[in-house]
This record gives sequence, C-alpha cells and structure tokens, in this order.
Amino acid sequence: MKSALPKVLHRIAGLPLLGHVAAALKGAGVGRVVVVTAPGGEAVRAYAASLDLESVVQDRQLGTGHAAASAEATLAGFEGRLVVVNGDMPLVTAGTIGACLDAATRTGLALLAFDAPEPGAYGRVLLTPDGFVSRIVEFKDASPSERAITLCNGGCYVAEAAKFFGWAAALDNDNAQGEYYLTDVPGLAAKEGVRCAIALADPVEVTGVNSRAELAEAEHLFQQRARSRLLAEGVTMTAPETVFLAHDTRIENDVEIEPFVVFGSGVTVKSGARIRGHSHLEGASVESGAIIGPFARLRPGAVIGENAHVGNFVEVKNAALGKGAKANHLTYLGDARVGAGANIGAGTITCNYDGFTKAMTEIGEGAFIGSDTALVAPVKVGAGAITAAGSVITRDVAPDALAIARGALTEKPGWARAFRDRKKKGQG
Repeated sequence: MKSALPKVLHRIAGLPLLGHVAAALKGAGVGRVVVVTAPGGEAVRAYAASLDLESVVQDRQLGTGHAAASAEATLAGFEGRLVVVNGDMPLVTAGTIGACLDAATRTGLALLAFDAPEPGAYGRVLLTPDGFVSRIVEFKDASPSERAITLCNGGCYVAEAAKFFGWAAALDNDNAQGEYYLTDVPGLAAKEGVRCAIALADPVEVTGVNSRAELAEAEHLFQQRARSRLLAEGVTMTAPETVFLAHDTRIENDVEIEPFVVFGSGVTVKSGARIRGHSHLEGASVESGAIIGPFARLRPGAVIGENAHVGNFVEVKNAALGKGAKANHLTYLGDARVGAGANIGAGTITCNYDGFTKAMTEIGEGAFIGSDTALVAPVKVGAGAITAAGSVITRDVAPDALAIARGALTEKPGWARAFRDRKKKGQG
C-alpha cells in the first residue's frame, strides 16, 4: 500500500477493511473473532479492541498457515468450528461465510472458492472427480496446466478448531516462498480421510486489496453493489453512478437522490425525502418529505424534520429542524434547535463557538429570522418572533416580538459626490 497506515485499516465506504470482514463474520453468527497481527500492529489491535474483537501477535511473518496457527493459544479450550478468513476482503458477505459454514457440515472441512475467467495470481483449486478439493496450488508453484484452471482459492476455511490447529502444526515450508501455506491444509486433511468441500462465492466477494489501485477497485465494486440494492428497494437515482454511499447508509423506498450526492457514515433518510444534487450528508437523519439541497451540507448531529427544507449553501451541524422549518439559502446552523414552521432567512448564522465552548441557539415554532441575522449563542428566539434583517441578536427574544439590533441609519446629503470629486483632484 506504500502507506504508514496498516493495510486492513484503509477504508472502503468509510469503514476499514477489517471492519467489513468483522461485520460479515458477526452477521454469519460467528461469536468470537481473533485478529492476527504483526508485532508492530498496535493500530490494528486498537481498532480490533474498539470492535470488541480479540487480537494476537504473529511474532514472525512465516506465511498464512503460520499466521492462523498463531491464534491457537488464544483459542485454547475452544471446541467449536473455526472460520479462517483474510482480513482484506471487504466485500465478503455474511451469506457467503454462512455458505462455507454449511459446506463444512458435509465433511468437517470446507473451502471458499470462486470461478474467475481471468484468475491472475490467485491460488488454483484442483478437484477430485467427485467435486472435493484435491489440493490448492499457489500461483508461483503452479505448472502451466495448473495455471489454466479457473477455480481459485477464496481465502476462507472452516473446520473444527482442534482438527484445524493439528493440521496447521503439521505444515511445512517446502515451496517457492519458503512459507507455511494455509493452502496445504486440505492435503493434510485428506491424509486423515477428511475431504474438503467447497462453497462457491461470487468473485466480487473475495476481492482482495493489496494496492491503492485495488483499494479503488474495491470501492467501485462496493458502490455498484450498494447502488443496485437501493434501486431494487425502490430508491430513485437519476444518475446512480454519481452517488456515493457509506457502509451504513440507510435509505428508505421512495426517496429521490439527484446526481453528485455523497453520503458519509451514519446517515438515515426516510421515505419520501428528496436529496438534491451536489449535497453532502454525514451523521445525519432526514425525515419523510424533507428536501435537502442542492449544494447543502449536513454534518454529524443534523436532524431534519418532516417536510423541512435545507437549501443551497446551507450547513447544518448538531442541529434539529422541526416539521416544516425552512433554511433555504446561505445559512449556518450549528448547535441549534429550530421549531416547527420556523423560517431562517438567507445569510443567517448561529454564532455557536467562542473559541472555548459551544453554546446552543433555540428558535421557537413559527419564528422568522430575517436575512443576515447573527444569533450569538446561548440565545433563545421565542415562538412567532421576528428578527429584523441584519440584526445581531445577543439576548433572548420574547415570543411574538420583533427584535431589531442594528445601528441607526445616518445619511449625509451630497457626501458621496464630494468624496469622488476630492479623489479625482488628488486631494485624498
């Protein structure tokens, strides 16, 4: 990856690769996950802990078989089935891991495999006449005829824990890489009379990431899959290829999404809402009938109520807009609560931060905030109140009152013409 960041912490759709794999494992019912890390993998171990995963250090990098065997001490006494999966497969699903678990019930050992028209450098899976794994050959060790095989190793194994660790202990490193290959496990199992069944996966699901180019391709594949799912669920996207979704984006049917919209993590959009073009949403919820954008930004903590409007060049952060409230242009609402039916004029800002603390602005139901109003928090504008355009509101405004906080207009007749004349004569 040519990066100071460990590979499995690079992100797809806002979630580290490892997070995607962990989610798939938990979705398949795996109750305990152990992450094998390198000695310098403190960041990976910290992330694993944040997901309530265990971790173990592989003291030396001696291959995939050695890596999996490193978890034996941590899993001492565990008598259930063991799933071994690569940490850089962000597109694998719970259903596919479940299929591998099911396949293992046939013989006691299963491998995830996929058929690739252009298999590249993947390990090849050789089958017996009755469809079980004969052996797996790494690309560098494969003969020309073996490289012509299109059935490839998907990097996921299932076996009883005790059996698996016994086979892992028997691995040798007599190969081109001088490493202990996990791919030799089916051959060792066969010597004990245990055949290895296969579960076939969609090639997209076993996409690995070993470079920035592959990271970008995995992102592309994730987005395609996520867009297709939303379209099938009744979401309208006029140009789906321009819409980018996060791993946890939740959008109900009958939502309309215009071109060039980006969803960051933590967004929920309810049925009937409309997200207009060039908008960016993150950590926000949008209720039914609301309209967002175009060119709007919803930051974490934004809660947009039913039928509310957030228009062009409006930014909302940690603020709630009540039912039918409107902020249609050129506004910043941060750390605020806006009542139902309130109208926020163009150029309004909530002055929520003094360099040390952030304070709340409360705007009551039906209030009208005049254009270019600065609301200096903490401050409350009562229900039905009006602030005059250009005001700086520093004190609470009573319900139904008009607040005017701007300097009186002073006019000097003829001053502008005299000023221009002096400038033209060079008199300053």
